Amino acid sequence: MKYKDYYATLGVPRDADGEQIKKAYRKLARQHHPDVSKAPEAEARFKEAGEAYATLKDPEKRAAYDQLGRRPAGEEFAPPPQWSHDFANDQAFEGVDLADLLAAMGQGRASSRGPVPLHGRDYETSVRIPLEDAHRGTSVSLELADGEGGRTLEVTIPPGTTDGQKLRLRGKGGKGRHGGADGDIYLYITLAPHAVFRADHHDLHFNLALAPWEAALGAEVEVPTLDGPVMLTVPPGTRSGRKLRLRGRGMASGRDGRGDLYATVHIDVPATLSDRERELFKELATTSHFNPRVLAGKEKSHENATV
Repeated sequence: MKYKDYYATLGVPRDADGEQIKKAYRKLARQHHPDVSKAPEAEARFKEAGEAYATLKDPEKRAAYDQLGRRPAGEEFAPPPQWSHDFANDQAFEGVDLADLLAAMGQGRASSRGPVPLHGRDYETSVRIPLEDAHRGTSVSLELADGEGGRTLEVTIPPGTTDGQKLRLRGKGGKGRHGGADGDIYLYITLAPHAVFRADHHDLHFNLALAPWEAALGAEVEVPTLDGPVMLTVPPGTRSGRKLRLRGRGMASGRDGRGDLYATVHIDVPATLSDRERELFKELATTSHFNPRVLAGKEKSHENATV
């Protein structure tokens, strides 16, 4: 049996309500009706739209179709055994057209048992939250539109939620029919860009600018964290590009733990110099034997340090 994407045929999202489906079908029917369009594919497109509408306008057939999942259009597949038992009278599917199967659904033995319990529809949506909210946890209001009308859902996002994480809200989707369980909502989390930090799962990264003397001599510098500034020890001889790690200063992991915070060193120089500063830099230039170009290309050791 080949899969047919009825939603794509009508050009509607999978959470479209009945009115959207009807409107899309009527538009396609007018566009591709053989009496109106002389395009070679018009009749086929007209029949495809009618087939899709016949399934999606019927709540039980649509629910059964949705339970087949998503597949590429035209892909060969067979419904799972439980689906076969519930909807198709345990028939063989070889050579059967999906449209014929759905059209015949409920006939024979399946209909004699009375209405079949139908699982409610699952929905997918996404929300973007600030990094601080992902770290500490927050709640968001979701505006949902489904076949039962719009509704607002308050969702708690736990501490330590990461970018791209999927939260499953059990039983918050479409209502089941004939005793079937309610569907779920799958909420995808994305993190808004942060002015300072870059998140990598539960670890955080940021750029740390050091003056040449701080990098050469070592220093105690104040750095930001999600919980406020802390002091970081910069070891003497720290080179540009080195990563200094602060253990347990990253994002909450959701298991009473924390990721780490990494400061990537960049050595900066003053754009303008006072007379005294210029004098000191000239003195350093004449007395120092350091030549960074001699070291270029050599393997760097101790690239990352734990602090």
